[in-house]
Amino acid sequence: MDWLQIVVLALLQGLTEFLPVSSSAHLILVPALTGWPDQGLAFDVALHFGSLFAVLLYFRRDLISMTTSWGQSLVTRQPNDDARLAWGVLFATIPVGLAGLAFKDQIELYLRSPFYLALGLVIFGLLLGWADWRFRGSRTESQMTWKDVFVIGCAQALALFPGTSRAGITITAALLMGLNREAASRFSFLLSIPVILLACLLKTKDLVEAQVPVDWGSMGLGILVSAISAFLCIHYFLVFIKRIGMQPFVVYRILLGIALLVVFY
Repeated sequence: MDWLQIVVLALLQGLTEFLPVSSSAHLILVPALTGWPDQGLAFDVALHFGSLFAVLLYFRRDLISMTTSWGQSLVTRQPNDDARLAWGVLFATIPVGLAGLAFKDQIELYLRSPFYLALGLVIFGLLLGWADWRFRGSRTESQMTWKDVFVIGCAQALALFPGTSRAGITITAALLMGLNREAASRFSFLLSIPVILLACLLKTKDLVEAQVPVDWGSMGLGILVSAISAFLCIHYFLVFIKRIGMQPFVVYRILLGIALLVVFY
């Protein structure tokens, strides 16, 4: 890959991993428009590690507090808000982990096409807009109940369907349960940590087994650009989400879905 392809794909990964717009749709559309070859498994791993590093860095203080409180809750059996949030992230990750193990191969085989990507973009985009308009509440992530965690966790499993967007569906579910925009987004970002980590480990395992030659220079640049763009994306998304709401992302998803159909069909 040349530097332009590396930078563009890393920017896309960093931005779309945390915005409710579906990273998979972008990563299939851009190579089709540019004629670029497939970036390969090693580069995919690098981009995911960049995104993971960004979210760990941005929420480092929260994660330290959550981890400390979680450990204390194992002893005292009296979890505070940070401990409950940590338990919530862990429990909400279980459904997507189970669904991934059960259905990932079938989804990759039968549903990974531009048509289903476009369908997921439009349908779940409209659902996001409806949730933001009709059900958005005022509760924060520290006020979530176990019912909220269960619903959001089950919703996250739907992200296996192409075009859904993991960030999009978890924010949608959180809004439907009455969380405010910032709380829904923050919990979605925290939920991304175990999911991206698991994805990195699985892809790394595949990479080792495939014995693919690695271009360390390309991987290093990809990690750097992905991490920087993801960090900035998280920061500015949380800054502006109260003002702009979710509707611009709904419009963008619909236009992107139409673009996929036009390009491929």
